[in-house]
Amino acid sequence: MKEFFARLFSMTVGLFLFAFGIVVTIKANIGYAPWEVFHVGISKTSGLSIGTVSIIVGIIIGIIVVLFKEKIGIGTFLNVVLIGILIDVLLYIDIIIIPDNLIYGIAMLIIGLFIISLGTYFYIKSGFGAGPRDSLMVVFKRKTKIPVGICRSILELTVTVIGWFLGGMVGIGTIISVIGIGFCIQITFKILNFDITSVKHESFYDTFVFLTKKITQNKA
Repeated sequence: MKEFFARLFSMTVGLFLFAFGIVVTIKANIGYAPWEVFHVGISKTSGLSIGTVSIIVGIIIGIIVVLFKEKIGIGTFLNVVLIGILIDVLLYIDIIIIPDNLIYGIAMLIIGLFIISLGTYFYIKSGFGAGPRDSLMVVFKRKTKIPVGICRSILELTVTVIGWFLGGMVGIGTIISVIGIGFCIQITFKILNFDITSVKHESFYDTFVFLTKKITQNKA
C-alpha cells in the first residue's frame, strides 16, 4: 500500500504541475501553446470555459485511445477532470504575473513547457493510466515508430492549426511551443532516464482488483 500511495502522490503532483505549466504558457502572453490554442478556439466558439473545453476534449480523446486498445485508469480520469478544474482555478485566482516584454515572455513560456514535461513524467510514471493526450502520443509512437518528441510535435502542430481557424491566439509563443514541446519532453525524459513505452499502466479493473485484495488481506 505504501507503494500504491507513493504512486498516487506522484500522479497528483504530475497533474498539478501539468495544469500549472499550461497556465504559465498562457500567462507568457506571446501566443498560446498548441493545445491551448485549440481549447481557447473552441471556448470562443462555444462560450464554455477553457477548463470545461479541456475536460470535454479529454473525454473524446480518451474514447479514441481506448479504441486503439490503450489502457485507461484512474490517472486517465483524474487527468481529464483535475487538469481542467485546476486551469480554471489558477486562471481565476490570477497569481501568475504577465511579463512586460518579449524576452521575459519567451523565457516564461519555455519554463512552462518544461513544467508541463516534468508533470507528464510524474503522472505517466505513476502507471495509473496516461492522460488522454499522452495516450494519443503513445499510440502514435507505437504505430509509426517515430521518436516520441517528433510524435508530440506533429500532434501539437495539428491542433494548433485547427485552434487557429477557430479563433485561438497564435503568436511567436505558439511556434516556440510547437517546436519546443517535443524537445522539452525528450530532454526531460532523457535526463530522468525515462522510457514512456516501458510503463505498464493499470486499468480501472487492475486497480480495483488490487485494492479489493488488500482490503481482504487486512480484514483477515
